[in-house]
Amino acid sequence: MQRVGVFGAGGRMGLAVCEAVAGDPELELVAAVDPHRVGLPVGEPAGNLVTVADRQAVADAGADVVVDFTIADAARDNLLWLADQAIHAVVGTTGFTDDDLSGFEAAFSRAGRACIIAPNFSISAVLMMRFAEMAAPYFDTAEVIELHHDAKIDAPSGTARLTVEKMAAASDHWAPDPTEHEEVAGARGGEGPGGIRVHSVRMRGMVAHHEVILGAQGQTLTIRQDSTDRSSFMPGVLTAVKHASEHSGLVVGLDALLDI
Repeated sequence: MQRVGVFGAGGRMGLAVCEAVAGDPELELVAAVDPHRVGLPVGEPAGNLVTVADRQAVADAGADVVVDFTIADAARDNLLWLADQAIHAVVGTTGFTDDDLSGFEAAFSRAGRACIIAPNFSISAVLMMRFAEMAAPYFDTAEVIELHHDAKIDAPSGTARLTVEKMAAASDHWAPDPTEHEEVAGARGGEGPGGIRVHSVRMRGMVAHHEVILGAQGQTLTIRQDSTDRSSFMPGVLTAVKHASEHSGLVVGLDALLDI
């Protein structure tokens, strides 16, 4: 049985992770850390476990894997600390730079542990990205729209960025943007790799939604994925936790674990 700790355990995603881990018979939740929510219960399946402030609790509890759902500034330090402690990391935090990723790769490779970073743990989102990548060579134009709840502070989403990167890598034949004048600055969204435009929506009532629209002469293809509840991410999180010990170094994207 793997022993699991959670960073960011007091947030909505962190609480969902705690409950999912505690409810899985193959896993044991041993520590929940969130300095902003000390003393908060982490869910019925975890019994009397509450969040604590000190991340040392996960090492003291003998955690094999830690799930991090904090923010990028905190996670940068957390992940290097986990590598020093020889603890596997499963990361739902986004906003890392290429330099961050290089540092994680070096640190976890030295430790012989895995750092699994997934912009999205929803299986439907992983499939959406794969389908968009497969379709890209057959279309001339494409745009990506991502829609999230109004508490998300970064834009575009990590899922949208990774989707565009995969599409641009799959085809270099994208038509140029014909726009000459933006009457409202930013109306055409942000320009990603290959010139593919990305649009971000932040709205109350939403959770996480991604839409890829591809167009060619006389036809369009729309690929859309919707997460209407945070429970949609839990099967992917648990999959990553259970497979972490099979890897070493940096693993980006859940697709690497699902063989799709």
